[in-house]
Amino acid sequence: MIADVLASRAALDDCFDRALRKEEARGLDERDTALARAIATAAFRRLGTIRHAIASRLSRELPRRAGGAVEPILIVGAAQILLLDVPDHAAVDAAVEIAKGETHTAHFAGLVNAILRKIAAARADILAGDPLADTPTWLAERWLRFYGRDTTHAIAAAHRQEPPLDISAKTEPLVWAERLAGVLLPTGSIRLRGHAAIPTLPGYAQGEWWVQDAAAALPARLLAVKPGERVADLCAAPGGKTAQLAAAGGDVLAVDRSAQRLKRLVANMARLKLEVTARVADALALDEPPFDAVLLDAPCTATGTIRRHPDVAWTKTPEDLTKLAALQRRLLDKAASLLKPGGRLVYSVCSLEPEEGEQQISEILARMPGLNRLPVVADEIHGLERAVTPHGDVRVVPTFLPNEAPRLAGMDGFFVARLLRPA
Repeated sequence: MIADVLASRAALDDCFDRALRKEEARGLDERDTALARAIATAAFRRLGTIRHAIASRLSRELPRRAGGAVEPILIVGAAQILLLDVPDHAAVDAAVEIAKGETHTAHFAGLVNAILRKIAAARADILAGDPLADTPTWLAERWLRFYGRDTTHAIAAAHRQEPPLDISAKTEPLVWAERLAGVLLPTGSIRLRGHAAIPTLPGYAQGEWWVQDAAAALPARLLAVKPGERVADLCAAPGGKTAQLAAAGGDVLAVDRSAQRLKRLVANMARLKLEVTARVADALALDEPPFDAVLLDAPCTATGTIRRHPDVAWTKTPEDLTKLAALQRRLLDKAASLLKPGGRLVYSVCSLEPEEGEQQISEILARMPGLNRLPVVADEIHGLERAVTPHGDVRVVPTFLPNEAPRLAGMDGFFVARLLRPA
């Protein structure tokens, strides 16, 4: 999986699915599968630290052909030694056996053994390094310019922690927080304390709640849908925001270009007993009468979700940012064209990059004089008052919602803006 992500820049989720379909994965039990995923996730969470630990213990660079095969073996071993509850000798022995098992890496089995033993001996010093070591240079430089040194270091430190698990309840969030032994956040989301399998928890099978990060719940909440309003949810899958809109009483059209992802949305709505119209379509080609409200949670670099999906930091590039910003501009123009007079548009991205957030809104307001900003006020997002920008947009960073317990602190990074087409 690690080699696949690094070579293809595909998402870890996709590489995980590909790995499970391979012949050598057949017969793996759930514990082994979960361990494999945990190793890969831990590896990407601290990949900069791990790579530096490996490189600084090599007397010279690995040959290019062998290096591409040996490096993932070393990463797997180092991730277990440094970050997981795996005995050092077991992690080292497994890595050596993997190296011996392939013709092009067998010659390096002794080197794998030596490097990993040195890493095990220096664990504490290795893990005490600068948090920015686990952020690619191009991202770190951007965040330093936009957020400043202190906030950037705090974001990088937050990304090293296991993410919280939040849910949204259809009704009675306080009741469900108590039943699930969770914490009711000021924003209205419920943060779970434990690690139980989601489908086994009370209320899941009955469709009383769904998994959704506290930050991801803000856009639909700020759209403030009223019962009976006609609402378009563009780029809707997997459906957390769709569920919020439907639960509020909206007549929701959920649109996504991916049939597979939309199938998941439909299954989620069935479990939640919520009625929506789901359509496989390119939002840019949508031909519909105007809507009372439109939610556009646009495709983005997803750099706000690095704590939850650490592979994002290592699979996205500056070129991706440029391409996605261009797509966001087109989608924003289309979303605005779907509004009836007096209609509301909420635009959001799970990105920390200003080109995908603040800049998109300033540009569309310049392009479309008939569109106005509908400012968000602090009272609308209790507990996140400092997220409201001077312009009335919302900029959430992963350091918000602090807590003494690291796993119960923080949230995804998000940008949200609300626009109005005057009546």
